[in-house]
Amino acid sequence: MNSPANSILLLGESGVGKTHFGAQLLKRLMKGGGRLGMDGQATNLEPFEAALESLNEGKSAGHTATSTYIDSVWPVVNALGRRAELIWPDYGGEQIKSMIDSRRVPNDWRTRVRRAPAWLLLIRLQQTRVRDDLFSKPLADLRSTSLDNRDVQMSDQARLIELLQMLNYVGDVTAEHQRSHSRLGVLLTCWDELAFDGTPAEALEERLPLLRAFIRSNWSTPSVMGLSALGRSLSKSERDIDYVSQGPENFGYIVMPDGLHSPDLTLPIQLLLGDVQ
Repeated sequence: MNSPANSILLLGESGVGKTHFGAQLLKRLMKGGGRLGMDGQATNLEPFEAALESLNEGKSAGHTATSTYIDSVWPVVNALGRRAELIWPDYGGEQIKSMIDSRRVPNDWRTRVRRAPAWLLLIRLQQTRVRDDLFSKPLADLRSTSLDNRDVQMSDQARLIELLQMLNYVGDVTAEHQRSHSRLGVLLTCWDELAFDGTPAEALEERLPLLRAFIRSNWSTPSVMGLSALGRSLSKSERDIDYVSQGPENFGYIVMPDGLHSPDLTLPIQLLLGDVQ
């Protein structure tokens, strides 16, 4: 955390909760009391103003426009007085889907990949599709499946692996460099809707085992945590009175790797910034 700038490449398709997490994280940094706090004036907060206003009214935030990509710079400090500039992006998740579907990484995304020392992958397990393939069904069963009018699509875990492979390639990250230097965090979002009793790593292993194996084989110390940015479901039209009276910064939690809950939403960021003491 001693470097002048730390950029986290936030990776997540539509509907995983990037905007809610960014707004709630910003609230936590401003309020203080967590592992990280705000250390000066944040810049370019326009992308989060609408989301903050909605949460203050006890409502869920709207969807980020597809074409949007705006970096907001947040100066942060930890309990030991170590400072960094956290560059936090807000963008439409369709951009990630487009990259996977087209297998092309636009030039502006190439620049972001090469500049970011840490990646944070947001996955909403409830909306992932797990299709039968060689890893889930014997060859004999697949051979007997009719191909007539069959819509062949890549499973979501294969798509996410494809994304990580593409970004590694454009970032010119060799396997040796990747395991020893780059940092990867995985956040399983909307944890309150998942109804899973185990740890986040166990949830990822159960739902997306191929992706879990790929991550473990390519990063030496990946972190897997759960996230409930809001703590509960909010409506876009009806106000949640508790949110209005208590403030949105008092809701939401992180599920630590050991399964314990913490209200400190800055923990995954602290870990990715490389200062876990």
